[in-house]
Amino acid sequence: MSQAIITPSILKGEVTIPPSKSDVHRAIICAALSFGKSTISPVVLSNDIKATIACINSLGAKTQLEDNVLTVDATDMFKNKKAVLDCGESGSTLRFFVPVAAMGGVETEFVGHGSLLPRPIGIFADILPPAGVECETTGVLPLKIKGKLQSGKFEIPGNISSQFITGLLFALPLLDGDSDIVLTSPIESIGYINMTIYTMSKFGVKVETTDYGWHIKGNQHYSPNDYTTDGDWSQAAFFMCSGAINAETTVKGVNINSTQGDKEIAEILKRFGADVQINENSVTVKPNELNGIEIDARQIPDLVPILAVTGAFAKGTTKIINAERLRIKESDRLASISNALNKLGAKVTEKPDGLVIEGVKSLNGGTVEGCNDHRIVMAMSIAAEKATDKVTVTDAFSINKSYPSFYEDYNKLGGNSNVINMG
Repeated sequence: MSQAIITPSILKGEVTIPPSKSDVHRAIICAALSFGKSTISPVVLSNDIKATIACINSLGAKTQLEDNVLTVDATDMFKNKKAVLDCGESGSTLRFFVPVAAMGGVETEFVGHGSLLPRPIGIFADILPPAGVECETTGVLPLKIKGKLQSGKFEIPGNISSQFITGLLFALPLLDGDSDIVLTSPIESIGYINMTIYTMSKFGVKVETTDYGWHIKGNQHYSPNDYTTDGDWSQAAFFMCSGAINAETTVKGVNINSTQGDKEIAEILKRFGADVQINENSVTVKPNELNGIEIDARQIPDLVPILAVTGAFAKGTTKIINAERLRIKESDRLASISNALNKLGAKVTEKPDGLVIEGVKSLNGGTVEGCNDHRIVMAMSIAAEKATDKVTVTDAFSINKSYPSFYEDYNKLGGNSNVINMG
């Protein structure tokens, strides 16, 4: 049990954001599928990235991290034909590796912990058996697979996690014969798919976008690469929103030309009324009078917790719509963020697929539940800046899932957080 005790303060100055967790996941897997030696930098060992590294090691790769440079030697990838892959609490790791292990013909048991255990994976039991892969699962972990993935046509809903599609995209180019991924409903989180396709292209593999989804030519080869990762727009959003509600903040290390969908945060803050200055590798946000807006979260679900916090300090009404998929993240994020904000005096109404937020001038002190969800914990730590008294956020160590140095950076900007382990 851990908690962060936060004394309200003014955060301002410059902060360098860690590398994108999403980008690092993808680069590690592409490097592992190159069957050669690659480097990836910079890399920061969040818990999710540790899980992905452990999985490629279990499949035969060798890795070494030194000075934030990860070396991947994939010469012996898939040498092990039976494996147990522990995905920790990382949904990305699990959903990426199921098709990858199946492509390698590895008889695999997938296990996980904590919030990953109830997250749905039943779509694999629908689409993989017709392609030669036996699946043993009740729709959640544990999952056992056996057999070798075959090329073909894969029909998949667009309104499920894009991670399922990314896993297929990684695996299908290495099969004999061409494949098609056919969407049976409109795609959500398209930015994450575009990121996958971009990273694959850097390792020499091409994917064709079609009117119905994607066409993937078979018999392609990943090429070893020295890959440079992007800064994480999802994490940058926390301090950018802090700049909008508190004091001028510059976030460094982000690439405005990134394929990350969450770079949309800059435009959303402009719509709120914040003063946003965008440069090639940094964004500066200054506070201004904020006014409520409507936000379609279909393509940017990870931004919802911090956008809810921003809306809580905006004049008028902010509506967040098309966010129903947040109910099956590390927590039910619509419930988690609304409960936490309301406990501090905000006015948030939870809807089946979103939130309605009436702006307030400030929040009260108190204790709120982090719900073992890194994005809830970080969002409420930003909200605590504008409280009238101390705020305690539980499950503070959940930040290790994605941004282990969050509170270090928070305090460097002038924040006053004390993170303690309750034992």
